[in-house]
Amino acid sequence: MTPLHHWGDFFRELVLAVPLWTARAIFVFALIVVFVWVLRLPPDRVSPPENEDRKWTNNLKLWAAIAIGMQIIIYLIL
Repeated sequence: MTPLHHWGDFFRELVLAVPLWTARAIFVFALIVVFVWVLRLPPDRVSPPENEDRKWTNNLKLWAAIAIGMQIIIYLIL
């Protein structure tokens, strides 16, 4: 075995030592942080410029929040 095999085995054992619920909690927490960040973005950063048509469907914040919210729900259920 090469030295890379030893390093690979070391990291594999390190990752396997983390319980699944801990990894899931960290991942869901990261999604919640991104969700809050998206919700706090100013409107001018997520909508078309003033001179273009501003419909509610053009607001990227809404669609990003829906997508991230669905991911949070999926990871909490499964």
